[in-house]
Amino acid sequence: MDSIGSYLKKHTEALVKDVGLEAACELTGKSKATLGRYYSDSDEHADRFMPVDAVAALEEAARYPHVTGALAELRGITMSYDSERKNAQGGGVNSDVIALSQRFAMLMGEYQQSIEDGVITINEAKRLLRETLALQHVLIDMKLHLEEESGS
Repeated sequence: MDSIGSYLKKHTEALVKDVGLEAACELTGKSKATLGRYYSDSDEHADRFMPVDAVAALEEAARYPHVTGALAELRGITMSYDSERKNAQGGGVNSDVIALSQRFAMLMGEYQQSIEDGVITINEAKRLLRETLALQHVLIDMKLHLEEESGS
């Protein structure tokens, strides 16, 4: 088995263990044996991977999106995980537009303070990054609300 396959199988196992084997069976409709094959490192199961709908169901119940995180790492993508999801509670697109304006204003305020002396320090960069990630969360929520409203 290649290193990518092995890496994904390890994270699949972590996901199943995070949720619990019995609960994972219920959530996915798969047997214990089938779930075990998805993360088995034996040669006979090297080409078996958990279907994406099963991963999504398990990650919704898990404390951390293990497989999604692994896929992001393999692509060199930084993932920001925020279990709080402040912007996800209702409101729809109109609330998202307001939140987007507020977050953007906060980002610009942080930028203004950071650039006043002509140098962005490490702490200032961290604050800018936090604001950028918060803005990204609002955009993701807005995208989801727009897709929901358009039936996509």
